[in-house]
Amino acid sequence: MRVRYGCILGLSLLLAACGTAPPATTPGTAAGSRLSDEQASSIAIHALGLVGTPYRWGGNTPDSGFDCSGLIGYVYQNGTGTAPPRTVAQLDGFGAQVQPDELRTGDLVLFGRSRPTHAGIYVGQGRFVHAPSSGGTVRLDRLDGPYWSRQVAHFRRP
Repeated sequence: MRVRYGCILGLSLLLAACGTAPPATTPGTAAGSRLSDEQASSIAIHALGLVGTPYRWGGNTPDSGFDCSGLIGYVYQNGTGTAPPRTVAQLDGFGAQVQPDELRTGDLVLFGRSRPTHAGIYVGQGRFVHAPSSGGTVRLDRLDGPYWSRQVAHFRRP
């Protein structure tokens, strides 16, 4: 398995500073989670460690490469022992809906209007890890970046 220790160390320090504790819950919200803070941080660190892995449609391992849902499945399977659904469309019904102001490390970020077409893992401070497109690599991007801020985003908490 590929491990990028410098990336992991630097970004794990970033995560430690960003405060990943969930916000207070109110009835009817998804602010609670089945993931502990430790699991959520572990998922984010694992995802960050895969930055630079080649994109491959249908890919779901570091050796073969990843597509967006394959990356999510691999990280969650290794971080929690449970794999989420395999397609982005199925991820739209996985877990509970989260409002943007409730986002926490480990949540899923899905993009698309009525039916999502792309997904990533939120890692804190407005950033997410995803496998964007053919010919690219797994990367870290900002939700408020020039491209992603113009996309319709949905958030899920597994």
